[in-house]
Amino acid sequence: MLRIAAVGLLLGAGCSYDLVRHGSGPGAARTIAVVTLKNGSSQPGVEMMVTAAIRREFLRRGVPRLVSDPARADLVVRGVVLPIETLPRSFSSVVLALEYEVRLKLDLVVQRKDGAELPLDFGSFTESEIYLASSDVEVGRKNRDEALRRISGILAGRLLDALALAEPGGQG
Repeated sequence: MLRIAAVGLLLGAGCSYDLVRHGSGPGAARTIAVVTLKNGSSQPGVEMMVTAAIRREFLRRGVPRLVSDPARADLVVRGVVLPIETLPRSFSSVVLALEYEVRLKLDLVVQRKDGAELPLDFGSFTESEIYLASSDVEVGRKNRDEALRRISGILAGRLLDALALAEPGGQG
């Protein structure tokens, strides 16, 4: 039984994303603040949805520790939700849209305490999702919102992955 526990500890100490390091690079961050994104789209509340997804992802992964005050954070995430694109993707035989594609783009900036920005690939913060159309306006809106929630979670994960890789050796 003791051997199984020891093997589990050794495996658990293997490769993982590590944002907590000693030193001065982005991996040295122990705390991070996520400022509510600005909404550059015509979709009310989408900035809150995306900001919440980013905060949830930091809480889920646990490193670095999420703080509410940007002045106390080693890293600060800021940004803008760019205009959201919605396009029909498939049609019925009588030319009614059956599916739509919604595309979400984020312009994110991550700054260190000293004001220096971490390099992020702008193209990696764009994602799209297809959702079902509906003759019921409320159902169509809910389908679109759910697609935006899924995209927000994907982009939040990409942000944390990008931060983990921002410093050479960011993965174990």
